[in-house]
Amino acid sequence: MTAAAPSGAGTAEVTGSATLGDIPLGEFSNGLLPGTVENDRGVDLGGIGSDLYPAGRKGEFWTVTDRGPNGQIKVDGTKRRTFPVPGFDPAIVKIRVTGDKVVVLDAIPLTTRSGKPVTGLSNQESRDEKPYSYDAKTPLAYNPNGLDTEGIVRAADGSFWLVDEYGPSLVHVAADGRVLARHVPKGLGLRGADYRVVESLPSVLLHRKVNRGFEGLAQLPGGDLVLAVQSPLSLPDEDAGEASRTTRLLRFSPKRQAVTAEYAYRFDPVDVVDPGEDDPSELKISSIVAVGGDRLLVEERTDKAARLQEVRLTRGANILGGRWDDADTSPSLEQLTDPVASGVPVLGKRLVVDLDKVDGVPDKIEGIALAGRDSLALINDNDFGMTDGTGAFDAEGRLVDSGVETKVTTVRLPKGAL
Repeated sequence: MTAAAPSGAGTAEVTGSATLGDIPLGEFSNGLLPGTVENDRGVDLGGIGSDLYPAGRKGEFWTVTDRGPNGQIKVDGTKRRTFPVPGFDPAIVKIRVTGDKVVVLDAIPLTTRSGKPVTGLSNQESRDEKPYSYDAKTPLAYNPNGLDTEGIVRAADGSFWLVDEYGPSLVHVAADGRVLARHVPKGLGLRGADYRVVESLPSVLLHRKVNRGFEGLAQLPGGDLVLAVQSPLSLPDEDAGEASRTTRLLRFSPKRQAVTAEYAYRFDPVDVVDPGEDDPSELKISSIVAVGGDRLLVEERTDKAARLQEVRLTRGANILGGRWDDADTSPSLEQLTDPVASGVPVLGKRLVVDLDKVDGVPDKIEGIALAGRDSLALINDNDFGMTDGTGAFDAEGRLVDSGVETKVTTVRLPKGAL
């Protein structure tokens, strides 16, 4: 489908930019859960750009870290996933934007039923990447409690909902950070977690691409949640997923504790989203934002560019429980070159803003929130200042920082764009 031109195209502008200062990761983590980090290897707090949700007062937001500092190093031709600070525990972080500074107001560590850190380590052998030390030389143990948290919303009762890439899963968290329940796909078979695991999501999600589970999360006015699968599923195989431009959104009812709808979402061609990119596997949804009724803003992005599309979740677009949820359907939803022609009710969309054309917007925007009428707040993921490869750390095992900072950027849209 072809997106309409945004209202007042070309007139969006950055009206503010604030930067998170340097906070040693060990100091931050041990202040929440003493003794969790023995050596932070010179890494500062970062990665809080996984999402952004208004906290009530102007300029204040809830954010969430991802699984923590991690990278990749190739050993004997195979990439290994490294966790330089394996004791790091993902956290919900409340921030305030004050002038050109991002100030941490509060932080809540994610803990198990018995109050222990969940950590960000991989969950299951053969399904998740094997975790290694910072230099990729020493294997680390899998942890079924581990969460790679991404999206965040706060419920009316003060609890939080998060999404996770490993399961993928939807995680309900108490106001004090304890995991109340983790909703995962049917058939996942996650064993050994120290919290309640509920197999309530469609089993087709077992085919999520590695590191591309749920990333976007929105809360509709009535309390229902919408979850975005970051990239197309690997159906029937990895090659099909890499080439596909069709991913999925799910609607979840906290009252019913169940998925009530599923929608097909079609990315624009990758060179439309990012003129400098030709690989469709670089397309991702990193943030979704409720903007009233059943309307959402959906962020389509690569690491270098991003566009915000408005969609409406119509009843007729629901594909839940149909043939596209059957992993044996051939061709799969992901393999269809023209889903609409094949009878799939793909969500219609309208381009609201091309952030790549707005001067001053950082790369890798992963969190977006409404910040007033016709105004958005954006936050980038700085990956804790990490890069991939053997040069990420010096000879003493200390981080060689990338220099990328966590920033909250305010963008004013054309009047009536939302």
